[in-house]
This record gives sequence, C-alpha cells and structure tokens, in this order.
Amino acid sequence: MSGKPEKLKLGLYWAASCGGCEIAVLEIAERLLDLIQVADIVFWPCAMDFKIADVEAMPDKHIDVCLFNGAIRNSESAHVAKLLRQKSKVLVAFGSCASEGCIPALANFYSKEALLERVYDETPSTDNPTKIRPQTTYKMPEGDLYLPELWDTVYRLQDIVPIEYTVPGCPPIADQIWNVIMAIVKQQLPPPGAIVGAGNKVVCDECTHEKRMIKIKKFHRPHEIQADPDYCLLEQGIVCLGPVTRSGCGAMCLAANMPCRGCYGPGDEVLDIGAKMVSAIGSIIDSQNEEEIAEIVSEIVDPAGTFYRFGMAGSLLRRARVK
Repeated sequence: MSGKPEKLKLGLYWAASCGGCEIAVLEIAERLLDLIQVADIVFWPCAMDFKIADVEAMPDKHIDVCLFNGAIRNSESAHVAKLLRQKSKVLVAFGSCASEGCIPALANFYSKEALLERVYDETPSTDNPTKIRPQTTYKMPEGDLYLPELWDTVYRLQDIVPIEYTVPGCPPIADQIWNVIMAIVKQQLPPPGAIVGAGNKVVCDECTHEKRMIKIKKFHRPHEIQADPDYCLLEQGIVCLGPVTRSGCGAMCLAANMPCRGCYGPGDEVLDIGAKMVSAIGSIIDSQNEEEIAEIVSEIVDPAGTFYRFGMAGSLLRRARVK
C-alpha cells in the first residue's frame, strides 16, 4: 500500500515591510487547517522560532515554495533573499513591497544621510546632541554586536535575485492568497514570470462608479468633500489611481467610496504608473490656459508620493538623483 503523498514544503519571510502580508496569511482563517494537511511550514520566523542558520543547513532547493514579502533595503535582507533563492524551487515576490517597493521605496526620493539626519537629529522627540548614528559593528565585553548596513536605495526582490512569480497587493487579500496556495498545491501555476492572483485589466474595469466623461477645474483631498458614491471619484476631483492600477482586488476601496491608491501595481498596458497617471490627470482638466492648468494641478498634494506610493522601486524613476 502506497503511503501518503509528500507534503509541500512552504517558507515565508518578512524583509522591509510593515508586516501586513504576514497578517494577511492568517486571514485565510480556518483554511489554515486545510493548508497544514498538504504543506509543512519549514521557515516562518515571524510566527515560529526559526533561525537563518536553519535555512543555511537545508539542502539546496529544499523549500518547494517561498513567499517573500518586503523590499530589500539593507544587507541582511539581501543576504536572506539570496539564501532563500538558493534553497527554494519557487520564489514568489509576495505583496507590493517585494514586487514594487511600496512604502519603503518612498525613501528613494532622499539620500541615506538625509533619512538618518531626519530620524536621528530632527524629529521632535529625538534628543541626540552628539549626532550618534547606528553602527554596523560595536565591541562589547561579551563580544561584537552587529547591525545590517542600511542601503542608499530600496530595491524590489527581483532586482536582487530571479523570481518565478509575483503576487501583488498591500497586502494581498485572503481569497487571493488562498487561490495562489491552491494553485501551488495542485500544480496549476502559470508559466514562470506571471503575476498570480490578480487581473490583467485596471481597477476602473471593476469599479461600479459611473463615468460621465466630464472635466474638472479643482482637485480635492478625500476628506474635503462628500463624494457622490454613484459617480467616478476622479471626475469629482479626487485623485484616484483606478485608471492605471492592476485589477483583481474587486475595487474594494472604491466600494467604500475611497479612491484607489495603486497597491496592485501598474496594469498590463502601463509602463510607469506615475507617468500614466500624469496623462490621466491631464485628460480631465478643464482648461486651455497654462496658468490655470498649473493652479489646478498644484492642488494635488505630494503628487510624486501619491502616484509612486506603491511603485517607486519598480518605476522608470527608481530613485531621485541626490548630490
């Protein structure tokens, strides 16, 4: 009599991110019980007592699938990314930070020194008159202490190591995660390089708000007006990235009458989410006067940070030039 089929070996890791992707995995709720019937979690330091040494001791390609969330912004994240690439048959950029840089990559608008200066010198709660900075090594009587080196630029996972698949979202939603896991278990994944668990259109295609093809003379922040839930938010002057963002989320934010912020990354036909959004903004402004156009556009607070909130590391810009 043949024995039970061998369980899938699953790994999960958290690099530069908020941890929301780790929590999102738990949101599959009771389906976790189904997961452990077909998969063994062999590395998940957020939830269990695993060490890097445990991974180093594994044979190469020991992990069947690793869900790697978080951007790469220091030497430790890069080291673990390379290690998990070596030890995994399939490496997945899981969530927006791993696939597009997300919020951590907004640091690419600044230099490393500017960030350290802000955090360690300028914040109201900081008392650091001697301008002490974190050190990568420090000698103590008990031995040397080590910290990872902070990099000047935040990178996507695929900028550091090859990956097989991308699962977008900030974070990916529970049903999306479960569908991806089941595709892995049933060996029904698409060819390597695919974006899994998302659509190939844009959020506007999923949104139920009516488009009236009207133009506007003013932009508003969401809290400044009571938006009509029946009509397109962008046509009401609220910056919404629905025209440029990949579908697959079910337009959840828009269902709550909140604008899309772009967490699923650019759609198939979008080369650069910020550049495409500038084009979309230009197409709805009701003016032919350059001065008036400039005045209307100036009402968009932090356009670079808004348009590239989730995708700076994967954009054409990648980072700002710094002296």
